Amino acid sequence: MNSKKQNIVLDVGIFAAVMTFTFWSVFRNQNMADIVDTVQMLSIPSLVAAVILSVFYVAGEGSMICYLLKGVGDKAKLLRCITYSFIGFFFSGITPSATGGQPMQLYYMKKDGHSISASTVVLMTVAVVYKFVLVVTGIGILLFWREPLKEYLEGYYSLYFVGLSLNVALVIILLLIMFSPGIIMTIFSKIEELLVAFRFWKKSEKRKGKVNQFLAGYRETVCFLKNHKKLIVVTIVCTFLQRFSIFVLTYVVYRGLGLNGFAMIDVVLLQASVYIAVDMLPIPGAQGITEAIYKKIFRNIFPGQYLIVSMCITRGISFYFIMIVSFGVWGIAYLKNNRKSE
Repeated sequence: MNSKKQNIVLDVGIFAAVMTFTFWSVFRNQNMADIVDTVQMLSIPSLVAAVILSVFYVAGEGSMICYLLKGVGDKAKLLRCITYSFIGFFFSGITPSATGGQPMQLYYMKKDGHSISASTVVLMTVAVVYKFVLVVTGIGILLFWREPLKEYLEGYYSLYFVGLSLNVALVIILLLIMFSPGIIMTIFSKIEELLVAFRFWKKSEKRKGKVNQFLAGYRETVCFLKNHKKLIVVTIVCTFLQRFSIFVLTYVVYRGLGLNGFAMIDVVLLQASVYIAVDMLPIPGAQGITEAIYKKIFRNIFPGQYLIVSMCITRGISFYFIMIVSFGVWGIAYLKNNRKSE
């Protein structure tokens, strides 16, 4: 088994271990019969709407990848770009801080003939905009909804600031990398020096030539995006819709269980605050901590048995269900890729 496959097996193993512990901590001391009875109270239209919103969340990213690839002059098929998005979701879910998603997306985009420079800029643009939307949302919540946020989060209020700060820092780093290609060359040179010193690599002018060639294409693509601001504006607007689709899902479940009394804006902003707090944590899929925060801040909105049930439905559809679908999509892409290689 090569190192790449070993890493995937290890990531899946860690993910499964964290998932098992999370399920145990959630369901221990719970009456499973009561949970099942309460789950059955969710209306079918609400269940269908929740599934559609979760699929839209992932497919929305794929649509933006397709839109940007076409915008920079690369041929792209919508269905294939949605496949990249599902692959990214799966590998982001099984790796700490979601670090494995984009490298795998880039790998399959390269296999499909997309240039590495254009693909890198497109994926980085999607990542920057995604984080930018989270940051704007997070700052907006602090400015206009600070007191309710503090009241609901209680002990997790400081974690919210940690999550928001990490996202702000990442946006700044990604922007510096995007618009200062020299930084990439400096980083590469330092890594190359280190690997040569440890004799993992040999000195190679050819390697540097390839990196310079990549950076040339990278700069051209970045310049194109800078001169076509409409692409960025459309991507930002679509990302807001995509991000909030997953926040609205919680309210759909709330109403689907026959509950009322809290405004949609309260439920949506609380769910957004959960995502902001856990988004950058080095835990595969942010499992465990997401459930812990959910139970804390939604306990007044979902009374009694409804709390665990709503969490199982919301988290089950928005994360675990999509993980299963994404795994299937990646499996099909992997098999097709192997057939092509043969």
